[in-house]
Amino acid sequence: MKTTRIIFTGGFLGAGKTTLLWVAAQRLIAKGLHVGLITNDQAPELVDTVWLQQQGLKVAEVSGSCFCCNFNGLAAAIKKVGAEALADVIIAEPVGSCTDLSATILQPLKQDRSRELQVSPLSVLADPARLLPILDGETAALHIDAAYIFRKQLEESDVILITKSDTLEPEAVEALIERTGKAFPFATVLPVSAETGEGVDAWLNEVLKRTDAGLRIAEVDYDIYAHGEAVLAWLNGTVQLKGEAVDWNTCTRDLLADLGKRLDNAGYAVGHVKAILESGDSFIIGNLTGKGDTLSIRGSVNPSDSAKLTINARVETDTEALDAIVREALAASTLNRCESRIAAWRCLQPGRPNPTYRFAQVV
Repeated sequence: MKTTRIIFTGGFLGAGKTTLLWVAAQRLIAKGLHVGLITNDQAPELVDTVWLQQQGLKVAEVSGSCFCCNFNGLAAAIKKVGAEALADVIIAEPVGSCTDLSATILQPLKQDRSRELQVSPLSVLADPARLLPILDGETAALHIDAAYIFRKQLEESDVILITKSDTLEPEAVEALIERTGKAFPFATVLPVSAETGEGVDAWLNEVLKRTDAGLRIAEVDYDIYAHGEAVLAWLNGTVQLKGEAVDWNTCTRDLLADLGKRLDNAGYAVGHVKAILESGDSFIIGNLTGKGDTLSIRGSVNPSDSAKLTINARVETDTEALDAIVREALAASTLNRCESRIAAWRCLQPGRPNPTYRFAQVV
């Protein structure tokens, strides 16, 4: 029986997980390996899935709950993408507000699926902009219970990836590696940049050569964990757009820039906001990982008469406020440009985590 490697890449919202998945998949494919990806979210209409599929990658999505609360859904996704991609390696990205993965995912897989799966060390990604305040004992502009989730993700990790290393001076990267290593001495700490590719091969070599995974189980207070997720409102929507030779690039930029300003003015902490607009075979994608000045855009779409917009937002507020702000920004960005029709729209606050399994000890 073929044994497939599975790599779980956790980390808080906005850490750069999906971009790293794409870059890592490209590196592995270039080495002749077959790769499958699994995305995860509290609701369908996920920007990450759309974007990765646009890259021609084999992707399965587990939506409606986190991996740990839908272990059977994860198992089905592993089977599906493994068969479709004939996968040598599967990379799975849990929901950004999820923790306790070692106890609820890695240990069950190690015990029950060891014949067909080799579980790699649990990698947790950390954005330097949020990691530094956490190391200082602060909350990184998050609710204290959301920051608790971030810290628990780091505590249970086997490998900590300091992402976006290209945004820091080399000396600052080294200092952050040293501080992180002292705070979490059980984890291997590596810098990585999905933008430049620096550190990606070193990380892949680390997780593909090792046979240890889920070496510790964190002590997690599920009351705090549940509240840390519930302080975030989640919105996933798909919108059909129609007009005449619309400049979709400007439309997308204006939408995200306006949305960033509205969220800043309201004083809401942003987990992440992502949007992808597709027209024909081309797309433009953008994201916010904090205040409006974190806006990043890539891709380009030629003017056309129709497009599909998928938008995701994770913001510290209630569902009514988030729903209203996103609808207002959408209306402003499409005014006098095009008509919009909502095809799917979900705005929710996650329920209490209720894992399918939770192991008390490492197996």
